[in-house]
Amino acid sequence: MNGSTASGIDWDAVGEALPLLLEGFRVTLLATVLGTLVAAVLGLAVAIAGRAPSRFVTVPVRVLTEFVRSTPLLVQLVGAAALFSSVEPLTTGIVVLGIHYAAYTSEVYRAGIDSVPKGQWEACRALSLTPRRTWQAVILPQAVRNVLPALGNYAISMFKETPFLAVITVQEMVFEARKYGADHFAYTTAFTLAGLIFLIASCPASLLMRKLEKRLGH
Repeated sequence: MNGSTASGIDWDAVGEALPLLLEGFRVTLLATVLGTLVAAVLGLAVAIAGRAPSRFVTVPVRVLTEFVRSTPLLVQLVGAAALFSSVEPLTTGIVVLGIHYAAYTSEVYRAGIDSVPKGQWEACRALSLTPRRTWQAVILPQAVRNVLPALGNYAISMFKETPFLAVITVQEMVFEARKYGADHFAYTTAFTLAGLIFLIASCPASLLMRKLEKRLGH
């Protein structure tokens, strides 16, 4: 029966495909972690820049942010790969993911900053704290704590959108699943395995974010 059972599962194909998909999962995880770091840092920078007193700063930042939000991730990936064809595709994918999600995390940070009571700002001015000290010691610690669950949810969303990297030849998990399916005419097995791996990885992370949200809400 070539490794199949009455249930129709081809265990030989599972055994062959799983190591390849796990290697692709390593790339998926790397892209997610580094892309999340880019989004977290850049999103914070955009949120702070959006509060600058000069319109020469806030207007370009707002325009660029809206442009990123208004264009599909897939288009951004293909466009970036074409413009920077000499750059390693994985590097391009990580940067594009980070920039794409920074446009959304910046709004999360903005909401977190706005949630800091005005009295905190007034107290900093009364103590003659420098703007840098005000942000570092007072505002950001409170704002970041308030938005951690939302940032975590965006990280999970990014993880689930890493299959788009396959269009620029990044050999992440779905790329490997498609390649195995084409080589062995076993698309169902390969993509089912990839879906299960995504499920196993994302469900605990989602539960953790929900628990963190409840804990910080008290």
